[in-house]
Amino acid sequence: MEISDALKEYLAHLRVERGLSANTLAAYEHDLNGYRAFLGQRGPTTLDDVTPEDAEAHIAALRASGLGASSLQRHLSALKGFHKFCLRESLTQNYPLRTLPRLKQVRKLPTVLSIDQVARLLEACDPQGDPLALRDRALLELLYGSGLRESEICDLKQDDLDFGDGVVRVIGKGNKERLVPLGSVAAQWVRRYLDKGRTHLRPKGSVAPVSDRVFLTSKGKPLYRQVVFVVVRDAGERIGIKGLHPHTLRHSFATHLLEGGADLRVVQELLGHADLSTTQIYTHIDQARLREAYLHAHPRARLNAH
Repeated sequence: MEISDALKEYLAHLRVERGLSANTLAAYEHDLNGYRAFLGQRGPTTLDDVTPEDAEAHIAALRASGLGASSLQRHLSALKGFHKFCLRESLTQNYPLRTLPRLKQVRKLPTVLSIDQVARLLEACDPQGDPLALRDRALLELLYGSGLRESEICDLKQDDLDFGDGVVRVIGKGNKERLVPLGSVAAQWVRRYLDKGRTHLRPKGSVAPVSDRVFLTSKGKPLYRQVVFVVVRDAGERIGIKGLHPHTLRHSFATHLLEGGADLRVVQELLGHADLSTTQIYTHIDQARLREAYLHAHPRARLNAH
């Protein structure tokens, strides 16, 4: 079978049967199209033609391009998923990844803000009644207060907010639904934005917003991820933090919960992680911060024995 045809089938499988998000699907498509193009340059055009040497050469080329360990691991996962699908669906009997060496997993601890930094970040966003500034404050409060991903906050609809029970209904990766607590402070800012800010974000000539999404652009269209990045980045710069990313607020949400005594499985549920091992990275952050505090505070922590 032609590699290009097999790729179409695999991507359709990921979209329809696995229910991957548009962003995840786009990443898979990008990685696998790069693989197909690389194979085309080397010669193989069908699944049966691909050799272990071809697969190894592709990974070697990616490594030589300066791609980081985590990105290489993502590419390898995409290749494995594709070739295993082709075997399972009897599109080929060839599995060219059998001899591919395992990549060393390098796990970087995510950046986390302190509780004081989060407080300063939020307080530095003073709306003064401006609709967009009200939106930004509510957005920041919800990113940190409920630990949402940027894509989840963009997809949030007004019906997903339950102020009575104090929860947010979130559709996460793989279209999995979860309920996340809506803290009192975040709830107050979101209500204020809905009452006094959102109504002003509408298309020219319209008397009201036409979208049911919670967060809108200045023209009343659903907010998109790039705007969330800009809002968070600009908020960080106001307190002297360069290049602040929305996911840093999610990391901070999880870390502060664990520091406050929350159970790891509760945090897993709140974050929408399918695997507990993904959430365990935050226990490493907690341990690293404890060690840093010890080295800084204990009088004999840095002394050398004589």
